[in-house]
Amino acid sequence: MRVSVVGAGLGGLALAQGLRGAGIEADVFERDPGIVARFQGYRLVLNPVGFQAVRDCLPTRWHPLLDEIVMEASAEQLVLDPQLNEIGRLGAGRTGIVVDRQVLRHLLLTGLTVHTDAALTGYDVLPDGTVRARFAHRDPATADLLVGADGVTSAVRGVLSPRTTPTDTGVRFVIGRTPLTGEFAALSKAYGSKIAGDGVSLLLGAMRFRTPPKQAAEQLAPDVTLPDIGDYVRWAMILPSNGSLENLTAQDAVLSRMDGWHPELRALIEQADPDNSTLLSIRVVKPAERWAPGPVTLLGDAIHATSPTGGNGANTALRDADLLRRRLIEADGGSRDLLDAVGDYERQMFEYGAEAVRSSLERLPAFAPGAKLS
Repeated sequence: MRVSVVGAGLGGLALAQGLRGAGIEADVFERDPGIVARFQGYRLVLNPVGFQAVRDCLPTRWHPLLDEIVMEASAEQLVLDPQLNEIGRLGAGRTGIVVDRQVLRHLLLTGLTVHTDAALTGYDVLPDGTVRARFAHRDPATADLLVGADGVTSAVRGVLSPRTTPTDTGVRFVIGRTPLTGEFAALSKAYGSKIAGDGVSLLLGAMRFRTPPKQAAEQLAPDVTLPDIGDYVRWAMILPSNGSLENLTAQDAVLSRMDGWHPELRALIEQADPDNSTLLSIRVVKPAERWAPGPVTLLGDAIHATSPTGGNGANTALRDADLLRRRLIEADGGSRDLLDAVGDYERQMFEYGAEAVRSSLERLPAFAPGAKLS
């Protein structure tokens, strides 16, 4: 069996790793000109399902390394004012496994065949049941299954399910990171909480590595090369849906809304790494109608993009990867037909994917009251 994965995000790479470990050929095609062409450096909180999924997709020999580059986290999920006074609670405290997206992505990339500058232009299902993917700047690739793991603007989805389109909530947010130094010790109670300002919300989260990733890889898995980064604070400001950014940089857009805020909060943004600060929009994709069975399917944000306020986007994509991996291993072993295996994956994925989108949107108004939810 051969699988073509379009998109080198966490879900697509986890699937490719899992298939590679089972002896199934998997090629990854990424439209970006390079693996590190875009901002990828923020932390994620993985729930038990998401963490187990990525663990199961990785070779067991890398499990000690994975365990060393994550941290256990818990947060009270307080609501604080701009002077860091507690004024409420978001709900029950949250626990999970914290991982840096860039570090995890480099681990997942190890050993894979990834073709960059490979923007999909379309695909054809051939008479023998295989599928040929066409690209703008490279030769076509033929496989038994084509998996669209290419995000909110999925080119694969555009052909497979053209009536499934993203919804823009109107909400924008700026995300960035700042090296974690002793200067920000007083902010510790704000990690995992929401700081509520005048029409904006600032969210903070600490990333503390048990061992620096580069050093951990050298010690535990010499065949893996991980980025040389240290502890940091991930911050994200959710902006009002009617706000104007006035052509400001990411940092200035945040600072312009922090007049009179606690000086350590302002210092946190002022000392941010400008190369890891960016403006993003919150768009969602709701899985709706099923497409006809065939050798093409979707994974992750390509079919169920969530609002980040749900904390379940990466978790759901990794769940997809592990479920599809398991079904394809069954098909490769002859215990079930390929289309039956893919169909079973899609039935389950549509159900939990739709719930992930719904629950993420349910939480969005607590951070952005003017969001469009339908």
